[in-house]
Formats: sequence, C-alpha cells, structure tokens
Amino acid sequence: MIKKWVIPDIHGCVLTLKTLIETQIKPNKNDHLIFLGDYIDRGPDSQGVIDYIMDMQKNDFNITALMGNHEDYCVRAYDEDVKNKGFLGFRRKTRIQQEWELYGGIQALDSFNIEWPKEIPKKYIEWMRNLDYYTQVDDFIIVHAGLNFKEDDPFKDKRAMIWIRDFQVDIEKINNKKVIHGHVPVNLEFIELSLTSPDYKFIDLDNGVYYTGKAGYGNLVALELTEMKYKVQSLMDDITYRQPR
Repeated sequence: MIKKWVIPDIHGCVLTLKTLIETQIKPNKNDHLIFLGDYIDRGPDSQGVIDYIMDMQKNDFNITALMGNHEDYCVRAYDEDVKNKGFLGFRRKTRIQQEWELYGGIQALDSFNIEWPKEIPKKYIEWMRNLDYYTQVDDFIIVHAGLNFKEDDPFKDKRAMIWIRDFQVDIEKINNKKVIHGHVPVNLEFIELSLTSPDYKFIDLDNGVYYTGKAGYGNLVALELTEMKYKVQSLMDDITYRQPR
C-alpha cells in the first residue's frame, strides 16, 4: 500500500528529521512525503535539513516540499542583501535581515557558517524560492499556514498560505476538503483532537519541535493520510540559541 506522509515544521532539527524518517516512517520510493515548510531557523542545522530533503529528491523519492514563512524570510533577506551596496566599505544589516534573525535566522546563517544572507549558496535560495505554496491530496488541502477564506478564491492569497495564523474554514470554497497545516505550534492533545473529532475542519500538525521543557510539545509529528495514523518523534537535536549582534 502506498503511504502518504505529511511532515510539518522541522526548523533546522535534522537529527530529529532523520530519526523520524529512517526509524519510524521508513518510506519506499512509491510513498509520498509532503513537507509543510519551515525547514530552517531556530534549530542547529538548517542547511542539513535542506540537504537531506534535496538528497531524497535526487534519489527519486516522491517529495512535495511546500513554502513556509521562514523560507520566505530567508529569500527576502537574501534578495535585499544582494542589493545592499553599503557605504564607504561599511555594510549594515538590512531591515529584513534584522527581523529574520530575531525569528531564528541567526541559527540558519550559523549553519552555513556565514554572516550575510547573500553568502548563502544560490542553489539553496533557488530551492526555497521555487517551493510550492499548497497541494491537494485526496480529501485534503495541504498548506503551511492556512488559507484566507475571506477571499472568494482563497487560493489567490499566497501570503496567507505562509503567514496566516487565524482563519475560519469555509468548506464550500475548497470543495468540502479538510485543511492540513503547520505554522502555529499546538500540543499533542490538540493534534489528537483535530484528528478524531468530525467537528474540526482543519488539522494542525506543528508540535513545536524546537520547544524544550514544555509539556505536550517538542516533537516532530508525521501524519499518514491513508490510515490517518501519526508518528511522534521526540527532539534529538541540541537547541542552543545565539542572540543576533
């Protein structure tokens, strides 16, 4: 049986991702792995997470990788830094770089062993820039953050797909499908409730893998869509934060 796995926000936790995939999911090349974005920031190895997914793609695994707001931050920081010429040989961080670093971008730059976004190798920037914003699988709309149901066509608002935090699902606008997303960390009890209660029109899978010492959080979750069962992998990475300078 072909399995379809949805994996939410990884945030640079490559050891946790590898453990989840290699010891619990154990996919074959017929299975479908759908990543919800936020591969980078906060955790120790953003580059390693992207390398790992890229390697799976090169080895012909069936991968759908979606855009998250942290990838959006990174690409915009890169673009602005490329345009940042400085003055008299002195360069200052752009506004978007300063914002990004406050939300984990400093850890992403550290993983590449660089200080400036424009130093990120272009293959990573282009990989992020070309990520999909959403996908449809069976009876599900799968997206990083959610959809703007205030619009007549919620699929037109791409910014909402990676940034929205609160929304009310209007199933008539999405052909009676259910929304699966990440972006906003919720505890395991809430994830279980959203999976088992018919009243919920959405499933939030983000358990805040980078949270440490917070009951009910700190895991990477993977949901299998055929049987609607999920795996939970506890954090394997060392989370230490360095403040931007």
